[in-house]
Amino acid sequence: MRKDTVGLVMTPDVVSVGLDTPFKEVARLLMERGISGLPVVQGDRRVVGVTSETDLMEHQTATDGPAVLPRRGGLAQLTPRARRQAAKAGARSAGQLMTAPPVTVHVDASLARAARTMVQRHVERLPVLDDEDRLAGIVTRSDLLRVFLRTDEEIRDEVVGDVLTGMLWLPRDTVHVSVEGGVVTLTGCLERRGEARIALEMTRRLDGVVDVVDRLTHRLDEAPAQTGGQPATRERQHGR
Repeated sequence: MRKDTVGLVMTPDVVSVGLDTPFKEVARLLMERGISGLPVVQGDRRVVGVTSETDLMEHQTATDGPAVLPRRGGLAQLTPRARRQAAKAGARSAGQLMTAPPVTVHVDASLARAARTMVQRHVERLPVLDDEDRLAGIVTRSDLLRVFLRTDEEIRDEVVGDVLTGMLWLPRDTVHVSVEGGVVTLTGCLERRGEARIALEMTRRLDGVVDVVDRLTHRLDEAPAQTGGQPATRERQHGR
């Protein structure tokens, strides 16, 4: 069953900078390459931070006017955001400008995990690390959205071939599968409720599936196990 990983959708030819890369060189790379962020690497391509357009904007904001600091306590009295801006006001290199520690993802991570990380950490790109935690590429939100460009025919073939016949061993005409705009509709009568549940859950997990419409029924409903005996099943016609 197809399940894309970050390594299959990432950009392997990633542009990166070092800790000592000058501020203006960072800005030039972002502009010329048409990208919004750059991994900052050290040594054997170890990612130590990320510098982005946001960091450059914070630098500009911090230097736009005179800094106003508390009379006592200095930076310690500022909010975390204000401290970051004050620290970046005098940034001259990527190492001084970057946001650290970096938010990263491994090459074999699922697309769902990468997307969840981006949403939770409020980032638009993730440096991708290989098995030795070295920079292998970068994945962006647009890379993750490509999975939804799979055609309806591709999705239908996978539901029928991998889920229904490959996993559940059902005859191909047991369940009618239709897909429109990534929305999969499953229609038919299965032997047991467990089969219907598996069919629905595994279809939802396929890459490119937007939603699943349940029009499945089942003949047998697994009953709770009874003390001293075998689990019982009762015949039941069920539909939604």
